[in-house]
Amino acid sequence: MSSSVQRKRVRKSPEARRAEIVEAAAAVALGEGLECVTLRRIAEELDVRPGLISHYFPSAENLVAEAFGTAATAELDALLPADRPDGTPTQYLARYFALSQGEAYDDISRLWINARHLSRYRPLLQERVHEQELANDERLEGLLRDGVASGEFRTPDPRVTAIQILVVLDGLGAHANTARENRPEAVRRMAVTTAERELDLPPGTLDRAARSLPTPLLPQ
Repeated sequence: MSSSVQRKRVRKSPEARRAEIVEAAAAVALGEGLECVTLRRIAEELDVRPGLISHYFPSAENLVAEAFGTAATAELDALLPADRPDGTPTQYLARYFALSQGEAYDDISRLWINARHLSRYRPLLQERVHEQELANDERLEGLLRDGVASGEFRTPDPRVTAIQILVVLDGLGAHANTARENRPEAVRRMAVTTAERELDLPPGTLDRAARSLPTPLLPQ
């Protein structure tokens, strides 16, 4: 085949092209940091001209905010689905903790650190960070309310409890860039311990639930 024959490009709908751009930007944000999300960088990633990226995102600031929001939403949906047909609130909470700890969670933890720092100077990103924080609060609060309604959890204010749990997880996530080999077990389990205490669960309840997760809920 002649080298002069160029690869035929597939014409995509505006919706599909925009989604492709955002997906590529989210991947760069997770792997390299939000500072690396530029119109030129994403154009190179997709092997297109920068003008195509700027057609959908006139400024890099819009793309950075969208990249963070997309990555953070995907994380939330993976950790804590909005629909929970396959288990009990206790099982979904145990799964949430199992997935939100360890090295597999470090990339998204680094992204949150990155976004919160940059949002001091970038209003669009600041707005998106705020939206995602509220979404995390509301999703976890909804799970806790379901647990209270089913009699599995006891707490006078599910929203306050949700925020307490998230604050602990954020604090642990802030160490994603540092070594964790010598982290005491009590520190590693701090979020689980906080949840069991605030939800009036006997110690070890969430660990036992994690070990007995049904197949559809097992961490992938």
